[in-house]
Amino acid sequence: MPSRAGPAETGRPQSRPDGSGGYRAVFRVREFRFVFAAHVLSLLGTVVAHVALPVLVYAETASPLLSALTFACGFLPQAMGGALLAPVAERSEGRRVLVGCDLVCAVCVAAMLVPGMPLAGLLALRAVAAFVQPLFGGVRAAGLGEILKGDAFVLGRSLIRISAQAAQIAGFAATGLLLLAVTPRTALLLTVVGFLASALLLGVGTRARPPLAVARARGGTRALFADRRVRGLLALCWLPPAFVVVPEGLAAPYAAETGAGPAGVGLLLAAMPVGAVTAELAAGGLLRPAARERLVLPLAGCLLLPFLLFASRPELPLALATLFVAGSGFAYTLGLDRWFFDAVPEELRARAMTVMSAGLMTAQGMGMAVGGLAAEFMPPHWAVVGAGVVGTCCVLAAVRAVRRTGPRTGRPNPETPLVTM
Repeated sequence: MPSRAGPAETGRPQSRPDGSGGYRAVFRVREFRFVFAAHVLSLLGTVVAHVALPVLVYAETASPLLSALTFACGFLPQAMGGALLAPVAERSEGRRVLVGCDLVCAVCVAAMLVPGMPLAGLLALRAVAAFVQPLFGGVRAAGLGEILKGDAFVLGRSLIRISAQAAQIAGFAATGLLLLAVTPRTALLLTVVGFLASALLLGVGTRARPPLAVARARGGTRALFADRRVRGLLALCWLPPAFVVVPEGLAAPYAAETGAGPAGVGLLLAAMPVGAVTAELAAGGLLRPAARERLVLPLAGCLLLPFLLFASRPELPLALATLFVAGSGFAYTLGLDRWFFDAVPEELRARAMTVMSAGLMTAQGMGMAVGGLAAEFMPPHWAVVGAGVVGTCCVLAAVRAVRRTGPRTGRPNPETPLVTM
């Protein structure tokens, strides 16, 4: 979504090359404040739906399987959405896409509240709302590259991630308390309000940016995967999250195995997000861009190694410390964002961000499923150790691939032709 106006024409401040403006400088950009506020509101609505919908389905069916399926419908359709909607990301005006996705989600959740809505209808509506999420995330990420320049883009992406982690830490617990006071259907009204408010903020607070006409004739998803550096960076984006979710998926059985109880489940789920938020804030606020980029490959390569400590089946305090350390490794994403944005040709950035978003959610879902399957045949702590061993090997392969390609900025591999779709 490139702008035809330069920074001076749009009044957008350039971030300093050394990143000394920090997070406060990002919030001084008016358009980003609207994007961030819209993100927070839609995120709150999403968190409420993640908890309230499975509770609603379980209350009406008493089926754990159907309740779990309702939760899964919020993630699994994203892979298909990313694949099918990626061309829309680059060929449509960005603001219209963002507002449209929010309105689709609001309508889907509102339709769930219709009295007598059958279970199949609830699941279908849930899947439709999830289907458009990669498109929304990809267009928003590409748009940030126009709103924020230089290191400010990296810090803006960081703030989006941090708010999502904060929602995971506190949002699920707050929604659980909310459901003690209101019914799940009433709680879902907050989801509708969140999406509508997000659409309003994006509509009035962001600029219309036309898509690049060249994107219709050049490039495509195949061009992204034909580029060795882009392939390596995508692998580095997807692989650590695919394995790091294993202990989260096994939090309940591990707490039962160690006698930590229900309270231990909540603490185990919160430990890695707390580590990720702490480390990302520190890296974004204290380190220069060059220092953050130097840490990408070492942090990614070591991120899953703490899982090996689960071989001793640690008690809750040590397990929490281990997961906190593992979560802190996600500071590698700050430098990775810059590399990925620079490696993708400008006309393919919206498509690339959509593919990245869809692949990330799919990788996490698959990782959680495989971890759960492994725990059917071995104790939970050994499944976590296995994720650490296998995951580290896979991530190191991606690290090697990225290192061999070397840095490039804003252009495809000159040896790799753009493929017409």
